[in-house]
Amino acid sequence: MSFNDIFKSDFLENVTSVSVLDIVIALVLAFAIGLFIFLVHKKTYQGVMYSSSFGVALVALVPITAMVIMAVSSNIALSLGMVGALSIVRFRTAIKEPLDIAFLFWAIAVGIVLATGMIVLAVLGSALIGLVMLVFVNRKSHFTPYILVLTCDGEESEKEAQELVKGACDKCVVKSKTVREGTIELNMEVRLKNDETAFVNKLSGISGVRDVAMVSYNGDYLG
Repeated sequence: MSFNDIFKSDFLENVTSVSVLDIVIALVLAFAIGLFIFLVHKKTYQGVMYSSSFGVALVALVPITAMVIMAVSSNIALSLGMVGALSIVRFRTAIKEPLDIAFLFWAIAVGIVLATGMIVLAVLGSALIGLVMLVFVNRKSHFTPYILVLTCDGEESEKEAQELVKGACDKCVVKSKTVREGTIELNMEVRLKNDETAFVNKLSGISGVRDVAMVSYNGDYLG
């Protein structure tokens, strides 16, 4: 055994397995595209309260994925160990918006593509996906649906209220009806005529109608 063999280390050999220039280019582009994904997500978010932590996670997810893929691609033994390590990770955070899943996969895919050196695919693909998201997600429907919550004392006030709603709206569909002792609660999906909401005031003036509430409806109904 020579003197050089004593200081020979596989760990030091792995230092030069990926060039510093490739690492810098991949990580800089990863942060830039991650920031672009974050801005598109913030622009197209349609939930009630925007989570800034999720946006930051999108920015960080791209370079993290790129680092993992670059490490795995340069060492077969490391790739097997990485698979075993990631198999024990459990993500229990609930995804409230279905569209957020698309952004998560987008960030992961960009990190993988950048780590493999396909820069043009990552840049052009992200630009196209961002354009599609901005066009289709922010596209407003001509008719905005609303959920009308109506609380009545009896059947007479219920029928009178429904007749008023049907006459004042283009569409009225009962989503749910809850009957308690002396109380009837209706949840109705309505589509307004020319965004006119004056009929809500008339509903509150009907004898036997206790409460009237109308909220914007995004299509996800739990009832």
